[in-house]
Amino acid sequence: MAGGNERIMKALKEVWRRAENSFCADCGKPDPDWASSTLGVFICLSCSGIHRNIPSISKVKSLKLDQWNDAQVQFLAKHGNAVTKATYEAHIPIYYYQPTYSDCQVLREQWIRAKYERKEFTEPGKQLPYSDGVKEGILWKRGRDNGQFLPRKFLLSEREGCLKYFTKQDAKEPKINVKIDVINATFQPVKIGNPNGLQITYLKDNKTRNIFVYHESGKEIVDWFNAIRSVQFHYLKVAFPIASDHEIRNRLTRNFLKEGYMEKTGPKQKEAFKKRWFTLDHRRLMYFKDPLDAFAKGEVFVGSRENGYSVQKGLPSGTQGNFSWHYGLTIVTPDREYLFTCETEADQLDWISAFTSVINQDMTPQEYA
Repeated sequence: MAGGNERIMKALKEVWRRAENSFCADCGKPDPDWASSTLGVFICLSCSGIHRNIPSISKVKSLKLDQWNDAQVQFLAKHGNAVTKATYEAHIPIYYYQPTYSDCQVLREQWIRAKYERKEFTEPGKQLPYSDGVKEGILWKRGRDNGQFLPRKFLLSEREGCLKYFTKQDAKEPKINVKIDVINATFQPVKIGNPNGLQITYLKDNKTRNIFVYHESGKEIVDWFNAIRSVQFHYLKVAFPIASDHEIRNRLTRNFLKEGYMEKTGPKQKEAFKKRWFTLDHRRLMYFKDPLDAFAKGEVFVGSRENGYSVQKGLPSGTQGNFSWHYGLTIVTPDREYLFTCETEADQLDWISAFTSVINQDMTPQEYA
């Protein structure tokens, strides 16, 4: 019996060691140590928990701790991540957001359910709930002034190239009408305090406006997210006809590079440092009094190194403003220096890394404008 188990484990490890199986089939995390004995994919611990919630589709087992039999190992050997992906990911729309292990639970769960439970990507040309160019429904929106979440009707239209929301169900005119090319959407469950929380931002008079929404259904909020990406994709295909699909996909919704609290001082660098919530959205560094504010108190453009921008660890010698956090950093621009302090050294190094990644990128013609 022991010899049989050893033989099975040896065969299991051989399949496990294949290059195709060295990353989680669902989120891409390295070194997965779980597998689905019914789907034939190798997955990470986090994704295995999602699979466990759809037992009619997937039965998961630990590759290290559980017993495997000959038939199960042979099934894994016949399938594996490459073969299974070729079936369940055969026809993913170019605009569909495929989450990674750093993304939130609702995105990863709906991605897994879309693949294996709903089989949304197995057939070419399948009609999907986020692909027909129009979406209408109720989302719970946070009030700008009172902070209460109230139901609001939203309408997304590819034909009109915009997203609207209405304060009343029967309202004729929308409260806002936002062109699709200035919209971003990113999931913010922790900040919003809801697992399905979505932050929608758009530019108004060249300033960023935030809207915070959620839906009780994880599927519905992810469908809204991918519907926005679908409409954006088709709009950009018309606006930039010679751009490749890959180039256009890179211009769709994006996650913020970094968010968190820092302290800042004013332009004279003598004022007391004040705690603010900062969001780095590519070249826009925005700061807010509260993370859920509708408008930023200020924005700083972060250009490229060749245009005179840099980030330095620490504060200039002789800085006079009072600050309670002692891990400083300085953003140098052609016009002035911006001084910030962080609570921990880890925060300081993370912010420096994020700023460096932006500064080291060449600016596009649009960014020059």
